[in-house]
Amino acid sequence: MTKVSGITLAVAVAIAGAAQAESHVDRSGWPDSFTVGTASQGGTYFAYGSGWANLVAEELGISGGGEVTGGPMQNMALVHTGDAQFGMTTMGPAAESLAGTNPIAPGLQMTNACAMFPMYQTPFSVTALSSSGITSIADIPAGARIGFGPAGSTSDTYFPRMMEELGVEFDRRNGGWSDLGGQLQDGLLDVIAFAAGVPVPAVSQLEVQTEVNIIEFTEDEQAKIMAAFPVSQFDIAAETYTTLEAPARSVSMWNFAIANCDLPESFVKAVVDVVMSDNERMQGIHRAARSTLPEHWDKNTVMKWHPGAAAWFTENAGAEIPAEMIYGN
Repeated sequence: MTKVSGITLAVAVAIAGAAQAESHVDRSGWPDSFTVGTASQGGTYFAYGSGWANLVAEELGISGGGEVTGGPMQNMALVHTGDAQFGMTTMGPAAESLAGTNPIAPGLQMTNACAMFPMYQTPFSVTALSSSGITSIADIPAGARIGFGPAGSTSDTYFPRMMEELGVEFDRRNGGWSDLGGQLQDGLLDVIAFAAGVPVPAVSQLEVQTEVNIIEFTEDEQAKIMAAFPVSQFDIAAETYTTLEAPARSVSMWNFAIANCDLPESFVKAVVDVVMSDNERMQGIHRAARSTLPEHWDKNTVMKWHPGAAAWFTENAGAEIPAEMIYGN
């Protein structure tokens, strides 16, 4: 006879109990499939978003996956209209979308996109080839060709304004992150200005293929940007990239997953539970997920919460979400 330890038996009982609880979840109105609006391939949004989409699909037994989009601004529009069930955005583009100043649909207040869970902070970072001799913002020559990411992305929305605030004159270029990384390596761009969770896949790939400079802001530059934009202080850890020998001074903006506000409460609550209940598994998808923690629920100061998400954070993270910040109240 095989002896079953008390620990093994406890685990088996817990699994059986979880399975039984899952079977009792009301799935009325749940979609047969779902999509998560991400961003361009080669960026953090695509890797992170496709990863949690696949995780949720596997755990809940529903077909789902990530979809390439133009990033946060377009994701707000897609989720608001219901063309995508879920998406990812940053606080700046979310605020602009709610105010009706999203360039994709000027005048449309995208109030049917609700906050679902905190993801991570998006640092703003600048990269150039070492051969360019550019080692600081001040070194960027007038008329430099700077790649700012996909049109309408967080990077494209804010980084050009930040560069102007710092007195940089540039030729603005747009494209997917992988494409811009290739253009930098081929000498078609002088600088790429990334707003993406770190490590940015395209920068990590560049490090393997050539020598790059990851350029930090000076203290004065950082302070100037923080005074003018909805960002906070951030240091890119030295271990993020092999190129870095010390933390790089930056600024960042919080990212949140969003859900169409009309999705069933039980569905969104179940999705949030999958993502927020196992951070180790999320970090296996992308290292930026080390900040995907329940205690960061309070970083949403812009969007109304989906009722299902609000219920999960209230029950599991001790969140005290004001009633007026929950959709439908």
